[in-house]
Amino acid sequence: MKVFHGREQGALSDHRTATFTGTVWADPVMPATDNVTINDVFFSPGGRTYWHTHEQGQVLQVTAGKGWICQEGHAPQEIRTGDVVWIGPHERHWHGAAEGSFMIHTATSIGKTMWAEAVADKDYPSTKD
Repeated sequence: MKVFHGREQGALSDHRTATFTGTVWADPVMPATDNVTINDVFFSPGGRTYWHTHEQGQVLQVTAGKGWICQEGHAPQEIRTGDVVWIGPHERHWHGAAEGSFMIHTATSIGKTMWAEAVADKDYPSTKD
């Protein structure tokens, strides 16, 4: 068993830039442990991940706002506060905030994350909420 205490006072959020479009910040909930990482991720309106996969899958729990999730070959689906998404192993996907809303989700990633290219603006829904 391992106990992970909450963030230390004054700890800084991680500004995500290399594999995200827009302004995105993350706070660790649990450091990488036994091939699992947990982060709270804060997306500004229109902020989003690049295309990526997870070796053993990912769970997203939307805790605030509204956004999008898209599996390759499918239309983007709206996600909002209270929604939980299971992304299976090796499913190529992206997720992020709607153009007119912030979004916060807790991401539990299992295994290695393999990052790919940015999501093209033409492929990102542009309907304001």
